[in-house]
Amino acid sequence: MRALFLDNEVRLRRDYPDPRPVSGESLIKVEMAGICGTDLELARGYMSYRGIPGHEFVGRVIESGRAEVIGRRVVGEINAACGRCEWCDRGLGRHCPNRTVLGILGRDGAFAEHLTLPDENLLPVPDSIPNESAVFCEPLAAAYEIFEQTHIQPTESIAILGDGRLGSLIAMALKAERLPSVIAGHNRSRLDRIAALGLKVSLESELKPGFDLVIDATGRAEGFNRALELVRPRGRVILKSTAAASAPLNPAPAVINEITIIGSRCGCFGPALEALASGRVDPRPLISGIYPLEDGIAAIRAATNRSNFKVLLRAA
Repeated sequence: MRALFLDNEVRLRRDYPDPRPVSGESLIKVEMAGICGTDLELARGYMSYRGIPGHEFVGRVIESGRAEVIGRRVVGEINAACGRCEWCDRGLGRHCPNRTVLGILGRDGAFAEHLTLPDENLLPVPDSIPNESAVFCEPLAAAYEIFEQTHIQPTESIAILGDGRLGSLIAMALKAERLPSVIAGHNRSRLDRIAALGLKVSLESELKPGFDLVIDATGRAEGFNRALELVRPRGRVILKSTAAASAPLNPAPAVINEITIIGSRCGCFGPALEALASGRVDPRPLISGIYPLEDGIAAIRAATNRSNFKVLLRAA
């Protein structure tokens, strides 16, 4: 099959072996995949990943032990847990030490014509959700994970650091749940585009300290330190960034100001699918380009361009 293969650099292969699902897994024909910041970090050396990247997708099941899903469009939660360890027994399969992660850890991903995932990871996509929206399910689920981890009052002041793909989706999710926020960045043209979606924006340099909640979605290691500067005493900081680079960390402000720090990663797909199906979140205005898989190298190059938001691959 055709696939984008990462081994020190990303290249297009037309002879990559077709995936073979093991018992309990389904074979999925990828229809559309999204390029995110984590994929770009992997290409820069994050986690020393070797294989097919890509974990945001919508596809159609073509082979499965579950007859009811064959032929259905699906999205898939990306962590494939072992189902046998202590963390799995506690319902923490997303943190299973033996897990594989689609396109990130030990499992080929979605920048290909086909992929495999455990049957239990798959969620059918309602007919009302087009592929161009469904492909956002994984990052939107990461945004909705915030509501699973902490309760936010409508009166709280919220700042989102990062005017990119994830920061914009988080702002959309907060707005859908009637929680106003301000999304901050450094690129005025990007902020203007976000503002056109009805979201409040600000240059990061113009933010004043005192927010009840600060969400770091900068994708930069130094974003955490900036979040600590902006949150009020006894406020909360939610970390959404994963970055290959590191930055000096001074924990003293977090201790002195008694800040609650919450690491936040993947989320359950159910709330994200419901938000897409209801129309409360429509991520399609974030799409900057859709490329065929054959032009995947150009697509990745476009995704690294800060003037672009979401770049998609069409595999079907």
